[in-house]
Amino acid sequence: MLKLNFWTAFARSRKTRARESAFSCPAMRLDARILGPAVLTGAGLLSAVLPLAAPASDLMVDESRITAQNRDGADWLSYGRGYTEQRFSPLNRINAGNVSKLGLTAFVDFDEGRGLEATPLVADGTLFVSLSWSKVIAADAVTGKILWKYDPQVFKGKAIDTCCDAINRGVALWKGKVFVGTLDGRLVALDAKTGKLLWEVQTTDTTKAYTITGAPRVVKGRVIIGNGGADFGTRGYFSAYDADSGKMLWRFYVVPGDPSKPYESPELAEAAKTWSGNVYWKYGGGGNPWDGMAYDPDLDLLYVGTGNGGPWNREIRSPGGGDNLFLSSIVAVKPETGELVWHYQETPGDSWDFTSTQQITLATLPINGKERQVILHAPKNGFFYVLDRKTGELLSAEKFGKVTWADRIDMKTGRPVENPAARYVDKPVTQWPSGFGAHNWHPMSYSPITNLVYIPYQEVPGVLRNQKDEFVYRPHRFNTGNGFSDARSFPSDVVSGALVAWDPVAQKARWRVPYKYYYNGGTLSTAGNLVFQGTADGRMMAYSADKGQALWAFPAQTGVVAGPITYSVNGEQYMAVMAGWGGAAATVGGDASLAPGVRNVSRLLIFKLGGTAQLPALQPLARVDSLPASAMDIKARDDAESIKQGAVIFANNCMACHGVGAVSGGLTPDLRKSASQTFDGYSTIVLGGALEPLGMPKFGAYLSEDDVEKIKSYVVSRRRADLGPKTTQSTLLTK
Repeated sequence: MLKLNFWTAFARSRKTRARESAFSCPAMRLDARILGPAVLTGAGLLSAVLPLAAPASDLMVDESRITAQNRDGADWLSYGRGYTEQRFSPLNRINAGNVSKLGLTAFVDFDEGRGLEATPLVADGTLFVSLSWSKVIAADAVTGKILWKYDPQVFKGKAIDTCCDAINRGVALWKGKVFVGTLDGRLVALDAKTGKLLWEVQTTDTTKAYTITGAPRVVKGRVIIGNGGADFGTRGYFSAYDADSGKMLWRFYVVPGDPSKPYESPELAEAAKTWSGNVYWKYGGGGNPWDGMAYDPDLDLLYVGTGNGGPWNREIRSPGGGDNLFLSSIVAVKPETGELVWHYQETPGDSWDFTSTQQITLATLPINGKERQVILHAPKNGFFYVLDRKTGELLSAEKFGKVTWADRIDMKTGRPVENPAARYVDKPVTQWPSGFGAHNWHPMSYSPITNLVYIPYQEVPGVLRNQKDEFVYRPHRFNTGNGFSDARSFPSDVVSGALVAWDPVAQKARWRVPYKYYYNGGTLSTAGNLVFQGTADGRMMAYSADKGQALWAFPAQTGVVAGPITYSVNGEQYMAVMAGWGGAAATVGGDASLAPGVRNVSRLLIFKLGGTAQLPALQPLARVDSLPASAMDIKARDDAESIKQGAVIFANNCMACHGVGAVSGGLTPDLRKSASQTFDGYSTIVLGGALEPLGMPKFGAYLSEDDVEKIKSYVVSRRRADLGPKTTQSTLLTK
């Protein structure tokens, strides 16, 4: 058993942070004459490639080895284990008959303070995984001993462009290299043996609010990476880079750009016909592909899920209507050229943040008496889709949870039959699902033994209102246009989660395990008739894959959102997971997502049969004196108009981290419970960036002193409404 804290060594001086505030890519800090080869990107940006060393590793992961994992369970070589992204392992030494004997064998604690969403990779007994702020470690897969660590030194002020925590979902392996996308938009190649930087390239325009949180994939020697930022006014795309040199080979833009300029591909010229108005390209348009990808080596097709519209409300983004291709779609492209082969749009004219970036899983299923090569997809919008992966033909689609925005999917047209009120053009609407999605990024798994898909389902309503007449576009700020500022925490009896075992052929649930809290972790299924999943209330669970019977539970002491993996070393099977509460629910979600006692304890957990390691006891939660409400009322303006304006300013600038109605889900401070020194220091913190080294961005370029006072008024109003005027102490979740 090993317990380590090591990131303190990466503490940076104020001088270093000041330099980084001006330059978001380390390569760009060097004299251009010594940068080496450069690539002119499709956006017209000069992306510098910094070659530092030749790879020294003999860890040879390639296409044949990744594909061979269908038969060999020793390693976990790609984000979804293999190109099919099934997250199924043929290992069965740990099985339904003995999983009750599963125990912790090693753990590593990280001094992170942010969520952990990454899926570890394992090759030849070494575990590779990313942490928050895009850090990477390599560890012994048995003992957890750290072999090397890499910190890309992401400027913490980049959190201002980040939707849902400074997380990273994982790395990629290929021929002696480890690849990671960084929050500030770089693609980095590391030596797998040493962690030394081999090359890096800036994949995004650093003047815009692009981020990277998703895991790269490597196909035919090409590193595929997308980006996020639709909510903040960017134009989505994904790109392919040469794994050896970092040279950009092609780029696929999801939505059309400025029509006064040539379109990058014929498909974008056609897509432009599905957009209207004269501002969508100025607002970015969105569509950012920030997560789901899969690859079929036989068909030689790469599948990528695309994101939501930006702004969310189509009445603002594309006021004349239209499907707005290729938002909320699955696109199939040729991996060598990026050429579009087919597309299927799951949510035409998206107005709800219904991304299709969720996991894309490939399988072979009997459909109408015939074996079909299919895509299985459970996106945010709440319908489970089965598509032919050669042609994109829709084979079936049914609701896998509570869905009120549409009645069904028309099998003749492939389009949803919408509830007319769902467009929220004339009046507000409460509907299911919300932008959190019926299924979000949390990985699902598919077992070819049970032929079931195991979905981390969540049931969260959304309240939407057309803000077309009051909308003001703000670069680098949340741009939704759908009443985001009206959001309130929902009562716990209307918010829940579940593990759903879904039959993709019959299109119905075979069993279901309900959870009180939503935003539970990803799933892993195995040949041992097991499904593993972490939960929002701090447990690691194992269920029988055929019946959903609970067989094992482990108290992780923290909410678990990442997907677990399994592998073997010297004939011993292990299960591992990154445990750490974070992501959208822990920031935007509010207290409906927060289970009692759950906090962020960032750690790697490794289990095996007979493991006897013990986690240390949690430290008591720190109690702090909070400013009496009477004093807050004196300091903050309290008129209704200031509160109303403060709510809008808060939603556009603060909600993404500090939660619905200033109610944090436990990752960041609950602003209703601010200590007096914090409340009095709002201007220094919010405008001056006093806490920027801790990840609290500086808003001086976007907000004024008057805005800060209105935020105070709003926070005070929420304090009185939610906690009462006599509250003088509160419990804050601290490490």
